[in-house]
Amino acid sequence: MKHYNVIVVGGGISGAALFYELAKYTDVKSIAMLEKYEALSTLNSKGTSNSQTIHIGDIETNYTLEKAKVTKRTAKMVEKFCLQYDLQEKIMFKHQKMALGVGKKEVEFITHRYHEFKELFPYLELWDVEALKEKEPKIVYEDKAQTKVRKEPIMAMGTDTQYTTVDFGKMTEELVNKAKEVNSEIPTDVYFHSQVDFIEQKSDKTFKLITTNGDKYTADFVVVNAGAHSLYLAHKMGYGTHMGCLPVAGSFYITNEEFLNGKVYMVQNNKLPFAALHGDPDILMNGKTRFGPTALVLPKLERYKGGTYLDFFKTLNFDSHIVKIFWDLLKDSDIRNYIFKNFLFEVPYFNKKLFVQDAKKIVPSLSVDEIKYAPGFGGVRPQVLDKNKEKLMLGEASINPENGIIFNMTPSPGATSCLGNAERDTKEICSYLGLTFNEKQFLADLTEDGV
Repeated sequence: MKHYNVIVVGGGISGAALFYELAKYTDVKSIAMLEKYEALSTLNSKGTSNSQTIHIGDIETNYTLEKAKVTKRTAKMVEKFCLQYDLQEKIMFKHQKMALGVGKKEVEFITHRYHEFKELFPYLELWDVEALKEKEPKIVYEDKAQTKVRKEPIMAMGTDTQYTTVDFGKMTEELVNKAKEVNSEIPTDVYFHSQVDFIEQKSDKTFKLITTNGDKYTADFVVVNAGAHSLYLAHKMGYGTHMGCLPVAGSFYITNEEFLNGKVYMVQNNKLPFAALHGDPDILMNGKTRFGPTALVLPKLERYKGGTYLDFFKTLNFDSHIVKIFWDLLKDSDIRNYIFKNFLFEVPYFNKKLFVQDAKKIVPSLSVDEIKYAPGFGGVRPQVLDKNKEKLMLGEASINPENGIIFNMTPSPGATSCLGNAERDTKEICSYLGLTFNEKQFLADLTEDGV
């Protein structure tokens, strides 16, 4: 039975970020990562499973100014890590990006938001129709010949100077590789095909982990960064029983050729808890535009993988409180119609025709024959249900009983906040185990202003 100071469960970008920070910025004696599958980032961190966006808070219209201040700090960590290791133009890229308002109400919203956010993001510009004709002509014109300007007023806030796009799957690999390089003096072991089935706390306060293939490990501290399965494992230990998990799958449609010059995000409907439709140049598909995501509730915890249906029902933690949450969501006509329409986005024959109608808000001239459903694209985001408050929780959720184990569930934008979340957990681990965290070096390396 192998023993480690810290074991990280899950080989996605959140687990990899913690693995890296522990190796580089602490005096930890040994670290291991246990990954269920044959490689790192095979699920939500994979480049095809997310929009590849650094969500900094400038064009995400569902972010408040206060949230954007927090998100900006953690998003810049992703950029700083990539620049530190010369990964720009390899796994991190610059694209034009904007939040687009369509119609008088949204134009007023964008204009007001621009002035509200300009101090926090001084690089932002306000683009009217004439500017957009140069930046993104396809969003301005109703016809392919680009002679007929769309009838609705439009306005965008955006920039063409920032890093916007990351292959988070490749970044996951870089984080783990750099962890091994920066601290070769201690064990930094990664075990694949190691699905953790059981965790228990022993009498000496160490934790025992058993995998489905019978391998056994012990650790002084355990952090579970396993997406929806984090809550599944927490429930097995009796933690987080006031929570349930609603897995929401996102799918994408992709154009036949390069379509947009950059990222175009829409104004978020605050009633809807899921991301508004956006268009992104896909760095894995030679810049073809990917439109999405859709939002489909699935009775399984992992997309494009066998099984996990039973895990879903166990993690849903179904009771009358869950029924109340579902009822409150479905009785709102906007949410009900949204859920039904997104179901139809997955149904052959109907899907493309319906999806194009929504995507035309971004590109009015878009036709059915210019896009196709992107098979194998998209992931599952574990939306957490709080049974005590009887409501859907938005944002990241973490269970920390303060006894040497943490369970993290990271819905979008979990990839963007990976290094910031890892900073929080690194501090907790160091405090609990009496380790030293080189915070000064961490801040110098990974934050914009050293704070």
